[in-house]
Parts: sequence; C-alpha cells; structure tokens
Amino acid sequence: MKEKIIGETIIEVDSVSKTFDRRIKALRDVSLKVKQKEVVVIIGPSGSGKSTLLRCLNGLEETERGSIIIDDTPLDEHHKNRLKIRTEVGMVFQNFNLFPHMTVRDNIRTGPRFVRKEAIDEVDIRTEDLLEKVGITDKIDSFPRQLSGGQQQRVAIARALAMNPLIMLFDEPTSALDPEMVGEVLEVMKTLAHEGMTMVVVTHEMGFAREVGDRIIFMDEGKIVEESSVEDFFENPEKERTKLFLSKILDNGGCE
Repeated sequence: MKEKIIGETIIEVDSVSKTFDRRIKALRDVSLKVKQKEVVVIIGPSGSGKSTLLRCLNGLEETERGSIIIDDTPLDEHHKNRLKIRTEVGMVFQNFNLFPHMTVRDNIRTGPRFVRKEAIDEVDIRTEDLLEKVGITDKIDSFPRQLSGGQQQRVAIARALAMNPLIMLFDEPTSALDPEMVGEVLEVMKTLAHEGMTMVVVTHEMGFAREVGDRIIFMDEGKIVEESSVEDFFENPEKERTKLFLSKILDNGGCE
C-alpha cells in the first residue's frame, strides 16, 4: 500500500474550555492540531469530554474560551464562517440521526440539494456512487426502519460524504451497534482513512485505533492527558492514568 503523506495543519484548537450548567467542566483548556489526511483517534472514559470536543469542532456546542480554526477559517460568531465550516466538516453520530420519513436516497441527497444547491442529476449520481462505496446500493429506496443498525450507520456515513467534506468527525459510530455489525462500519471507515480523508474519531475500538490511527489522544476529566503515536501509546504510555485506562480497556475487550 502506498504510504500516506500527511499534509499541513487543517484543524487548530487553542485553549478551548466548555462548562455545562455552570458547574460541569466538560473541557479544560484543550489544545490540539490535526493535519490534512491524518487520522486522530480520541479515547478516554465516559464523561471525559471526547464527544463535547467533537461537537465544538463543527459548532454544535459553543465554547466559552479559546479558539477553533478549521481550514484557515475561525469558528466564531460570523454566520458565513460557521456555514463554511458546517459544509466542510462531516459528522457521524452514534445514533445515526437519519430522517425516518425519508428513503435512503433522500437522506443522502437532501444536504447537497438544499445546502449546496447542486443539480439533482449530479447529486443522484453521487448518491449511487456513495452507496456503492459503503456497500448498500440495494437499499437506495428503503426507509431507515427497514435497515439494520449497521446499514443505517453506513447510510449516515454516505450522507456526510455527500457534502464533499474536507474532514470527517466520528462520535463513537459503532457503540449503538450489535457486535456482528461493528465490522461492516469499521471497514467503511478504514477505506476512508486509506483514501486520505482527514478524520477525528472518538471510539473504544482499540483494534481500529491500532490499525488506522496516526495519533492517539487520551482524555480524562475534560483534559488531554496524553498524546502520542499509536505505537508509543500502546507500547510505552507515559502517564499513570493512561496506563490504568489501558489496563482496564484492553482487559475488558474494548470498553472501560
């Protein structure tokens, strides 16, 4: 396989903090950078701030302090900047979030048609190509209720890709799936990674992290505790908290 070439910084997070209900500190001065074509895997116990960080990256959550810059565009109060970032950053949630009253075809083409104002013929061709990519072309006229969890998540990935994003965010995309369906979703994500998609992935799937990740970030109590290459993280973690987490998560087969 051809070696992947990591590019310039495309995501820059500087000293970001977020508090819920004036007392729950979800993020505490978090700073990180992500480069083009890099796959960054974020792991940590429940409540560590992983999902909140992802939601801040595309403006679903407001930050209190600090700054976020994506593809040289600041995520600030300006509507034009936020719209640009929303169209360039695709996000896949753990619970699919498909429109239940729409077919697979309509779920995928709604964004390009009504946000990007693309021609229906172009969108339909891309919809079919994306469904082939995720392996469910035969489900194009099905409704979400007629699909398995794994199929729904693959539709959700195709829907995010339909917007031609520069970056894909994945928030525990396999946590709501039955075990036998996890593999089919991870295979799609692996394909995206090998094709050079910039990805930030929150997951407990350690096999995926080892195989696909370029860098691991371990979070706890709203802070980045440790950040390193995949090899160093699993073979030679520096922090005691990281070592404790790994001993639990690996012994439990993938989740603390």
